[in-house]
Amino acid sequence: MLNPIEIFLANDRLMVLDGALATELERRGANLNDPLWSAKLLIEQPELIRAVHADYFLAGADVATTASYQATFEAFTRRGMSRAQAADLMRLSVKLAQEARDAFWAEPANRVGRIRPLVAASVGPYGAMLADGSEYRGNYGLDRAALANFHRERLQVLAASGADLLACETIPCLDEALAIADVLAEQPDTVAWISFACKDGEHNAQGERLADCVAALEAYPQIVAIGVNCTAPEYVASLVEQAKAHTSKPVLAYPNSGEHYDAEGKVWAGVSPQAAAYAEQAHRWQAKGARLIGGCCRTGPDDIRAVRRLVTA
Repeated sequence: MLNPIEIFLANDRLMVLDGALATELERRGANLNDPLWSAKLLIEQPELIRAVHADYFLAGADVATTASYQATFEAFTRRGMSRAQAADLMRLSVKLAQEARDAFWAEPANRVGRIRPLVAASVGPYGAMLADGSEYRGNYGLDRAALANFHRERLQVLAASGADLLACETIPCLDEALAIADVLAEQPDTVAWISFACKDGEHNAQGERLADCVAALEAYPQIVAIGVNCTAPEYVASLVEQAKAHTSKPVLAYPNSGEHYDAEGKVWAGVSPQAAAYAEQAHRWQAKGARLIGGCCRTGPDDIRAVRRLVTA
């Protein structure tokens, strides 16, 4: 089992993740008011997804996270697609990120001081398929076995897609994280990170202590990093500190911009910080022990460029 993150973290380096995909696509004119969210553009405008990945690599990202967060068999079936067509679109999400990565790496100037970037296939939670904001609440009413059944086939497709690892993100509860770990064990050559959505400086979205979740996942070798994403940045320093105290795995942090999302109204409120201010916060997360840092909703290439300076400062 190869852990592709290890080389980036040698000599106490920081690994820079990318920023938001869906909200960056919206900034570029895409209409994602759709249950498929960013996966809608796998059907309509795949070249725009590739362009966003390319810009993140140019900004300094060591990872591209694919447009498969909301790409599920259930969602594509509701669009009248066959399971074969749905699987092809999941594989396309990985291919677009690989094409952007390979084009970036083909330019010798882009290799200076860099390690060849990775492609992480995004695995969104069960709540993302529901498209009703459930990933920010948890409490699905499903047991661990049912959640494993939901994730199994999509995880199999993405594990065989050529991605370097899986990014299992915005997970609201421990049962879903454990279900994903169960399915990972069926794909012994596949590794993943797991990141939780959290509602405050101590608890995940469902209300469980993050420290307890992190400790429960420590025994799973295929989980090669653990942390938080799509969480208000003011909570991240505390969450990283708690995670670091309960795991030997690298801790990751990629919160949203600080704006607040109304899951029912599907709108953002508030003002995002300037890139320099976001990087200042990222510096505090690094000081608390985060080794992989990027951004989630409403962050963009400028934020990642500013975070990249932490590596070279």
